[in-house]
Amino acid sequence: MSLPRRAFVLGGHLTSFIGKKHPDFLWKGHPEFGQRENPALEDYITMAVRGALAATGTPGELVQKSWIGNFAGELFNNQGHLGAALPGADPGLMFKPAMRVEGACASGGLAFASAVESIQAGTDITLVAGAEVQTTATARQGGDFLARASHYRRQRGLDDFTFPALFARRTKAIYAQGDITEDDTALVSVKAYANANKNPLAHMKAVGMSFDTARTAGDANPAFLGNADLAPYLKVSDCSQVSDGGAAMIVVSEAGLAKLGKRPEDAVEILSIEVATGNLYEDGDLFSMPVTAAAAARAYAAAGLRPEDIQIGEVHDCFSVTELLIYEALGFAAKGRGGTLIRDGVTQIGGRLPINTGGGLIGFGHPVGATGVKQVLEVCRQMKGECGAYQVPGQPTVGITANMGGDDKTAVVSILRHA
Repeated sequence: MSLPRRAFVLGGHLTSFIGKKHPDFLWKGHPEFGQRENPALEDYITMAVRGALAATGTPGELVQKSWIGNFAGELFNNQGHLGAALPGADPGLMFKPAMRVEGACASGGLAFASAVESIQAGTDITLVAGAEVQTTATARQGGDFLARASHYRRQRGLDDFTFPALFARRTKAIYAQGDITEDDTALVSVKAYANANKNPLAHMKAVGMSFDTARTAGDANPAFLGNADLAPYLKVSDCSQVSDGGAAMIVVSEAGLAKLGKRPEDAVEILSIEVATGNLYEDGDLFSMPVTAAAAARAYAAAGLRPEDIQIGEVHDCFSVTELLIYEALGFAAKGRGGTLIRDGVTQIGGRLPINTGGGLIGFGHPVGATGVKQVLEVCRQMKGECGAYQVPGQPTVGITANMGGDDKTAVVSILRHA
């Protein structure tokens, strides 16, 4: 949608994204296992919300409405009704409208879109949060929980790990076509881990990934699917992380900026945001992401921009092949040509179009409900020069985010600009 009423991301806060292989995550191999506990869902919500309010100088009392993205709190944490968790983070939010938004892995993006729509309707100061804790379940139980984002009745039997199998199916078809190769998907993984190694908040900040490891299935990088037909097409390195974490940001109107004593130059303007939805009950095109492409096309049109105007991006790399397909959906490469961008170094931190500079879902991590909020904050932080060791050269002024839910069934694309 075009935004006749100007809207801005003032700033926000990201927690660390943690899980297995993160040095602070307590699991059976950790020396402090049993002596202390990992943060719970309410801890991540509280840390993110309080951090966002503090970072932007926003008193909770001035927030008029709030949204939180979360996918599977009832399953992983036995907790729903998370809109009511927000006043627990700050008493200034008591008695204000707040709600949870769910759209699988696009939950955070939908929460952001809800806030922007509210700004268009006259609200001035809003809070957007996202959080997920997924490490409370075994890998197979978690795979079953996450399969709720597919058409469960029809697709659950594909593999114990339904979503990896769905994207292995895509990868198999794409490799057979020949335009994108196993070398290309390996390069996506290597970039993700290398960027995460520079990011102190990243799940995989302490884990390296060489091209040879990413390229070859073996003990260091298993092909783990039980479906024998699909197993060769997906390895652990191709997958986003099972992470815990939270994110929150303050989204305001021009009048909201003034109320907080801020100027437009202090914030990042939202030029457009679009939501598109596909049919859950049908398989899509294995070779493209048409729902994400539809959201992107409308976002470009509403912003009056083209793909070549974009200088920085955060895209939904739930699996390595997905990042390449979203390059194409966003118009950065022709269909079947997404691999050329990773091969040519275009999307590296020092490239012409840096993508997923903090590690993306593969390296930074993927606490599902937080991801869409994190993507927006990461683009904003790059525009403000706040990314430290993984800051891109110069300071980009126009960026894009693409947050996807399910197998390209829900997509949220936003375009942002910093003066």
